[in-house]
Order: sequence, then C-alpha cells, then structure tokens
Amino acid sequence: MSDLSQVLERKATRRRWLLLTPALVILVFAASGPLLITLVYSFLTPGDYGGVVWTFSGEAWFNVVFQRDIFDETLGWSDAHLSIFWRSIKLSLMTTLACLIFGFPTAYFIATRPKKQRDFWMLLIIIPFWTNLLIRTFAVLELIRNEGTINTILLGIGVIDEPIQMLFTEFSIILGMFYVYLPLMVLPVYASLERLDFNLVEAGYDLYATRLRVLRRVILPLVKPGVIAGSILVFVPSLGAYVTPRVMGGGNQLMIGNLIELQFGQGRNWPLGAALSITLLAIVMVALLAYVRAAGNEEVRHG
Repeated sequence: MSDLSQVLERKATRRRWLLLTPALVILVFAASGPLLITLVYSFLTPGDYGGVVWTFSGEAWFNVVFQRDIFDETLGWSDAHLSIFWRSIKLSLMTTLACLIFGFPTAYFIATRPKKQRDFWMLLIIIPFWTNLLIRTFAVLELIRNEGTINTILLGIGVIDEPIQMLFTEFSIILGMFYVYLPLMVLPVYASLERLDFNLVEAGYDLYATRLRVLRRVILPLVKPGVIAGSILVFVPSLGAYVTPRVMGGGNQLMIGNLIELQFGQGRNWPLGAALSITLLAIVMVALLAYVRAAGNEEVRHG
C-alpha cells in the first residue's frame, strides 16, 4: 500500500509540474530572458549609432557613478547621474509619505463604515485604475498649469496677481505620482484595518487612553504589515516612474526612468542604459528585501 501511495504521489507531482510548465516558460523567457539580455548588454561596448558592439567592457558600470574629463582624462563623480538618483529616491520617499498621510485616514474611514457602504467607497478608490495613466497625469497637469483650474480660480477671486508656477517642478511630480499611486496605499492599509478587532480600540478608550495614544499604541502596531506593504507598493513604481516625471517635470526634473530612456534613445548608449536599469533593479530589490525582513520580524513578534 505504501508503494502504491508513493507512485500516486509521484504521478501527482509530475502532473503539477506539467501544469506549471506554461507559466514557468513564460516566466523564464518573458521576464528572466530580457533581464539577462540587459545584464549582458551592460558589459558590452556601445555602437556608434546605437546598439552594442560585442566587445567586453566595464565602462558602462564605471560611468554610472564616475566620469572622465574630456580634456585631461581625470576622474570625478558623475554628478548628473548621482543627482538624478538622489532626486528619484527623494521624490519617491516624499510621494510614499504623502500617500501614507492621506491614505491611512481614507482607509480608516472606509473600514469604519457599515459593511453595506464599504463597497461604494472602495469603488471610488478603484475607479482611477480604470483610466489610462497618461490621461490621469494630464488631468493633474490641467489643474496646476499656469492657465489651469487652480490658478484661474485664485486669479479670479483676487488671491494672487500672477499665476503660481507649479508645473515643471518637483512639487508637480510629487503631486502627479501621489494622485496616481494613492490607491496602492489605501488598498493594503484598508485590508489590514478591516481585519482589526475594534474592541481593542474601545478597550484603549476604556483605559483612558487618548486618541493619539490609541492610534500609536494599538492601531498602528496591528496594521503595520498593511502600512509596510502599501509603502512598498507606492515606493517601487514611483522610483522607476517615467510617464509622470516626463509630463509633469517637462524634461527639467529627470528621474531614473527618464535617464534610462534617454540613454537608449538620444544618448545611443545602450550599455549605460542597461547598467542604469540593473542599478534601478538592485535598488528595488533592496527595498523589497527590507519589506520582507520587516514583515518577517512582525510575524515573529506577533507569533
């Protein structure tokens, strides 16, 4: 009987692997394949008019951080690349913080509504996902441009004498990404709050804790996994954003995604673009590993 069970188990295992084969093939060729090609390109020599020359070179990786003077070949920091990396990380963190500040109260409001009303409020949060990203970005642009809605209203009521320059600034990029990625913060935080036992909140009030202390000592520790997940979901796409910085920044406030596109396009330096892409991937992986570690520690702490 044991031999028969082992045979059946092996057959079931082979059947499962057979069912997984299409997904594994797609994963290897559609995901891992392009990444491997990008990694290989980063160690080649750029062609004269784009493309690559199949000659090994580490110059692209060197140029990610350093640069050579065109006159005396002295080495120095690649200030342009480093400033773009810093701007990308800074704006992504600020976008994540803004989404958390506005997303947490929104999720809390929805989670405390009667069950029959929650679906309606969640529908309002999800509706923007039904609209193309570019259209949503241009909608924000229409609000804050010099002749846009906000400046027109402020000029009409006499608050300002001339339009406020909001477009093509870091503020406009943060605002655009905030509008685009806010639902990615609300959804996981709401999922954590929905499972929260609000009797614990009532117990905190019964013990004469203030609202701020209940929030800090009871609610936030229990919904921390949702907050971490939402922060990762906002930070990662913000870091590699291309469309929103391109439209809202007007080419004056480049982020990593724009720099990579520039190297593959006008710069015609595919190895450098590939090296920058792998560098961006490494930053994202560090962020994901930090999330996994934080989530693991949270599970261990709460048993």
